[in-house]
This record gives sequence, C-alpha cells and structure tokens, in this order.
Amino acid sequence: MSKIVVAYWSQTGNTEAMANAIGEGIAAAGAEAQVVSVSDIAAAQLENEPVFALGCPAMGAEVLEEDEMEPFVAEVEKFAAGKKIAIFGSYGWGDGEWMRDWEERMTNAGATLIGGEGLIINEMPDADGITKCVEFGKSIATA
Repeated sequence: MSKIVVAYWSQTGNTEAMANAIGEGIAAAGAEAQVVSVSDIAAAQLENEPVFALGCPAMGAEVLEEDEMEPFVAEVEKFAAGKKIAIFGSYGWGDGEWMRDWEERMTNAGATLIGGEGLIINEMPDADGITKCVEFGKSIATA
C-alpha cells in the first residue's frame, strides 16, 4: 500500500490536531501517512487510493466547511464506491448531525466507513482524545 492520505480542513487547529494524531497511529501500525490540508491536495489524487481519511469540523448549522471541504467531498463522492474511507472532525456545539450526514453521504456513494462511523471529538482533543485518534489511525492502517 502506498502512503495513506489523511486530508483535512481545520479553522482553529482542533481537526488538524486530530489529523496529526491519526497520522501517528497510521505510522505506529507500520504504514506511511501523508497528513495534508485539503487546500494542498486535489480530490482526484485520492481516486486510485483504496484507503484514505478525511477530516472536517462541524461548521455553521452542523455542515461541512463550504468553500473548500464541501467541494472536495462532492468530488470524492464520484469515486468513493469500493473505497475504505475514515472520516473525522471536531465540534463545539450540536449533537454530531454533520458527521451523521457525512457518514450517510459516503455510504450512499458506495464507500465502506472504517470503524463503521466517523470519529468526533468535542473541541481540541485532550489526552484521551489524542489516544482515540491514534487508535483510529491504527485501524485505518489495517483496514
């Protein structure tokens, strides 16, 4: 397997911290991770990858960030069938509706969600949250 891409969008650094910890987990499991902001990668670069991770915090009324991440995810939906995709993000309000909606979109596009659901953490991940992200990364590497 080539590098496992962990592409994310982050405004405050919370989801970026999650992405970095997920990358650490991927490496700890013996795979190579490429942790990258969605502004530095095109969705098309994931088209031939069997496994990858996407991260975005809850924005506004519990939606994906609209300028960069939403168009990125819409592109991924076009080739998600048969892929193993991990999704994650942080939130500061609400009950996780944005993640449930995102899970449904990826599943409807034919992807298999690694872990069966997305990983969400309230605000900046604390030590326990970092541990969850590292473990999530390990599960991505072995998916």
